[in-house]
Amino acid sequence: MESIVISIGGSVIFSEDIDISYFKNLADMLKKLCKKFKIYIVIGGGKTARTYINLGRKLGFDEKILDEIGISITRVNAKILATTLGISNCNIPVTTDEAKNTDELIVVMGGTTPGHSTDMVGAELAEKINACKFIIATNVDGVFDEDPNKYSDAKQLKEVSIKQLISEHGIDWSSAGKNVVIDGPALEIINRAKIPTFVLNGKRLDQLEKAITGQDFDGTIINL
Repeated sequence: MESIVISIGGSVIFSEDIDISYFKNLADMLKKLCKKFKIYIVIGGGKTARTYINLGRKLGFDEKILDEIGISITRVNAKILATTLGISNCNIPVTTDEAKNTDELIVVMGGTTPGHSTDMVGAELAEKINACKFIIATNVDGVFDEDPNKYSDAKQLKEVSIKQLISEHGIDWSSAGKNVVIDGPALEIINRAKIPTFVLNGKRLDQLEKAITGQDFDGTIINL
């Protein structure tokens, strides 16, 4: 059975107006697809994590502490999704090795250690399990030439090379809670391990399912 890693941004499922039907529909889709794939899900911290991180930054906390706060939120988010699924792991892994060795067909985890985002956790896990694909489910329709949340004329890139992304964004981790489509350390792993990677809007479950099952989808393919 092939394995897939999905990195879901916290803002996708834990927005200001939490949609209970989305949770149920996501759970139903994952339960259906886990009959064909072993699915690993890495959940981000979203706005909740950024709110606490911004508070800590104003209070003078150092970056390591801010990262640890964000990681704690990702694990709470992971616990909520895992419990919703009902067939996933009860205990949230704190390392990618622990996730790799978890037997359930759907494995859910959050962050691991300071210095990177959950996208890097997903890429690291995808490398370790030799995943057939790594899907980054964010709150926009893929990678754009500009931030589509700020610029109405931003253009979606149907394909983009990993080398271009590294050239534009680098491979470093700048600060806790930074809201980017793919962080630098994740790009470095994707490039090194040549992981087939796809970026799409995680709120559009029909497109997520298409990407998982190998159909054409509305999003971005990262060329290696």
